[in-house]
Amino acid sequence: MARSDLLVSLVKAGAAGDRSMLASTVEALVAEEKSRSHHTLADRLQRAMQSVPVTNSTELRRSQTGGRDFVIESSPEVTFDDLILPLPADRLARQLVEEQHRADLLRTQGLQPRHRVLLSGPPGNGKTSLAEAVAQALALPLLTVRYDALVGAYLGETNARLAKLFEYARATPCVLFFDEFDAVGKERGDVHETGEIKRVVSFLLMQLDQLPSYVVTMAATNHAELLDRAVWRRFQLRLDMPAPDASRRSVLVSRFLDAWPEDAGLSASRIADRLGEVSFAEVFEFCQNVRRRHILAQGSESLKRVVASELELWASRVTPRTNADTVAIPDVTPRPAARRRKAAP
Repeated sequence: MARSDLLVSLVKAGAAGDRSMLASTVEALVAEEKSRSHHTLADRLQRAMQSVPVTNSTELRRSQTGGRDFVIESSPEVTFDDLILPLPADRLARQLVEEQHRADLLRTQGLQPRHRVLLSGPPGNGKTSLAEAVAQALALPLLTVRYDALVGAYLGETNARLAKLFEYARATPCVLFFDEFDAVGKERGDVHETGEIKRVVSFLLMQLDQLPSYVVTMAATNHAELLDRAVWRRFQLRLDMPAPDASRRSVLVSRFLDAWPEDAGLSASRIADRLGEVSFAEVFEFCQNVRRRHILAQGSESLKRVVASELELWASRVTPRTNADTVAIPDVTPRPAARRRKAAP
């Protein structure tokens, strides 16, 4: 970050009484001065920061409860090892985590870690899980935005709530997660949208620009084509989360097979092939259901039989109707009434 930007950030933090933002900015200034061998000034900045009364971050966040109503805060448990990611997404997400962990080193060279990520792809393929894994790797709370509480019915209400949401997020390091991001980041050029939506998008972009680098913002969408073009520019990392191919579906099935107490009778790759082109969520649900049925059978059915039965049921659910299965529907299209002929006299 340029020195002028650091000074502006310092003034904003002081005016807002934001201790976390103030400490982050001073740390960046200290690192920059040390990189220039200005050790005396760096020491003076550190001593000045230590003289500021310490405000407990928990107390600070409690004082900003207005924004707490718009998020669901959770402690992440999913790890990177739990996920089966495509190589670009896996590598770039791990780079993000490393940059956050080593932010001080980057700041000595006038750089900030990347902290805005956009995830796009069909549902059920790990976007939410990746956000949780990033939060877990950084040991940060995951704040998932609640649109039901955020979007208001009156003019200007949504923007006011967004302001409180971002104020709350800035209070301490966290991962701020916008699921279904197209709900608030729609294309402003859409003629079907109202002026209020356009104002919300403009305000949202401004707030994203002002977030400090210790707030990792992750947004997920199933409909990337609906997002405003300016939204894409705000995110430093744009990761595609496609539906899994056969090999990645097989990896997920094999994890279940390794944990099951009996032989399933089929290999992981064979089960994955028979499931077809489905999402990770569907593969997960199928394997979970097999395990449920086997547990409830209490030994009356082998795991092989349960797997075979569930695959037959699965095939009947996903296979489209054939001509033989089609039920004939009578033609009930209304036709114009025939003209009555005049009776002969």
